[in-house]
Amino acid sequence: MGNAEFGIMKKGEDLKKRTKDFALCAIRFVESLPSKRSLAVLSMQLLRAATSVGANYRAACRAKSKADFIAKLGIVEEEADESSFWLELIEGSGLARSAETTGLLREANEITAITVASINKARGSSRNSSSPRNAKPLPSAL
Repeated sequence: MGNAEFGIMKKGEDLKKRTKDFALCAIRFVESLPSKRSLAVLSMQLLRAATSVGANYRAACRAKSKADFIAKLGIVEEEADESSFWLELIEGSGLARSAETTGLLREANEITAITVASINKARGSSRNSSSPRNAKPLPSAL
């Protein structure tokens, strides 16, 4: 199936560039961080997730079927959301200032939202509200 069937012609090229730029910004961010043991672990996780966003989006653009496209976009969604998580941990731990993480965090969240919308459009409907991904979080045990 062609990209036009999934509604990603020109927008797909824009998102391909955007996800690549996101990965490059994450690389520069990680390289700017001080050397600390805990930060090394968190930043490596961020690098893996952020660079995976663009790689998996490119794979989605080459999908062989609608189901393959949706599955690969699901990985993009997960990796973009995971990037947000690592950025939140880096900031929340005090290892980086909010001013340093704000732009990357905003971009990770926007890519996640765009990807969710693309998945829903490809499916032909929005997610069912009883879906586990839309379930309300359980109360904290703390």
